[in-house]
Formats: sequence, C-alpha cells, structure tokens
Amino acid sequence: QAQLLESGGGTVQPGGSLRLSCAGSGFTFNTYSMGWFRQAPGKEREFVASVGWSGTLKKFAESLKGRISIGRDNAKNTLYLQMNNLKREDTAVYYCAAGSDPYYMQDRPIAFWGQGTQVTISS
Repeated sequence: QAQLLESGGGTVQPGGSLRLSCAGSGFTFNTYSMGWFRQAPGKEREFVASVGWSGTLKKFAESLKGRISIGRDNAKNTLYLQMNNLKREDTAVYYCAAGSDPYYMQDRPIAFWGQGTQVTISS
C-alpha cells in the first residue's frame, strides 16, 4: 500500500532553516505530483508548495514565496522542502502529499497523505 514518510522536522530559532524530506513507497512515485501542506494549531490545513511529476512545474503559496524551495528525486522516491528565514508563524505540522493530477496539486484531489512532521519555530 502507498506510504509517505516525512522526516526533518524539529525546533529551530526564528531566522533558521530546515529541510524536510518525504520518502514515498508502494506507488509509482514518478507519475504523481508531490507537495507539502501544513496545519497550525487551531487553523485549517493549507497548501505550501507542490512539484509536478517531472520536477519542473512548481507552485508555491504566495505567503511563502522567496523563503521556500521544493524539489524531488524520482530515482530515490523522495520529495524535499527547504525552508529558510523561518518565522514563528511557520510553526505547524507539515504534511507530505501525493496528488492525483501528475502536474498540479492545488484544487485537485489528494491521493495519499503522510502522517506529518512537527516544525516548531521558537527562541
């Protein structure tokens, strides 16, 4: 069965950086768009970034542009999210997702979800 396993979360100080990884298994990774969502305490889950199956079509939440990058290694079935200049409001559980559309993830059904990894920004 399909599985997405996130790693790389933790606690960092404001202004710091984190790199999240997501390892996929049990499905044909390179035929799905992949992306990240996050959910802060008391808030709805929101879109962070996505990348199409080939790695060339990338989308970012407007509020995060310039501070994040997304990439994938289809040979390793792994998705990455690099986050820089982290702010307290970035504190959330970050979820990896596989999209049912091979190119876009926003406003499209999600095929698989990971369990999430906690990111806490605190001094």
